[in-house]
Amino acid sequence: MASDGPNLLFPLPLNPLELATATVDRLADAQEQTGSQVAELTKAQTRTESQVATLADVVQSLAFELHRRGNRLDTVLGWTFEMRFRDRLTSSLGRLMRRGKLLRNDEVLDAIEQALDADEADEVLRADAIATGIIDGVASHVAVEVSATCAADDIDRAHRRAGILRKAGLVAVPLVACEAISDELLGYARSRQVRVWCNGTMLDAAA
Repeated sequence: MASDGPNLLFPLPLNPLELATATVDRLADAQEQTGSQVAELTKAQTRTESQVATLADVVQSLAFELHRRGNRLDTVLGWTFEMRFRDRLTSSLGRLMRRGKLLRNDEVLDAIEQALDADEADEVLRADAIATGIIDGVASHVAVEVSATCAADDIDRAHRRAGILRKAGLVAVPLVACEAISDELLGYARSRQVRVWCNGTMLDAAA
């Protein structure tokens, strides 16, 4: 027998206003969840940026320390090479110079101070080595710059100091002693009439 009451098995559909309200509520909940997720992501990004910044600082500090130690090592190697070359100067320059002798500073001053002013004499004394000997049959002085790796400044200093020795009335030859030199700098040395001793060998005479 059919019932005249409402059918409770199938709820009545919401009216448009109730449906809109429910939709707005769901959207508000979803927006709140999204806002929470965005906030968490922002915090995570902030932490990541902080960690990256800290890592960058660490890498920069390590790079600076490696650079500092590299410079210190280069300095030590340079000093070692210079001392070794000075100790063996006459034998190292045997092909260039006969009867070679490494001069002390007082011997250099005796030869130049009457002809030069104080600044010029001091410039000559800053040379890594001054030696005397017979070069191409002529009694000469050699102004030597020593560097493990030759640089343009080494060539310029040798050239300048030999020029001051010539001003003092001496026959002078500029020379760079090194363990390595580029083709470009070798050409530059030749253009300035600077002799080059490299890794145990006298290279071709200046052009």
